[in-house]
Amino acid sequence: MIPDRFAPVLFGFILSGMISAMVSGIANWPALGLHSAFPAHWFRAWPTSWAIAFPAVLIVAPITQHLVARLVWI
Repeated sequence: MIPDRFAPVLFGFILSGMISAMVSGIANWPALGLHSAFPAHWFRAWPTSWAIAFPAVLIVAPITQHLVARLVWI
């Protein structure tokens, strides 16, 4: 089990992995078309996307949370 202090990093890791998988697949689909080599191309592109998305989520998520907190009534 991971200590709860790492929850924001774990959240960012999982979220960025899922989103980067979807985005890289969607971006590669029109460029490559759906054919038998598509999954191989997609899985080669995904780690690069994830490497960019993970730190981006860690930076952008707190900013977004702050903006949302200022925009909603509690």
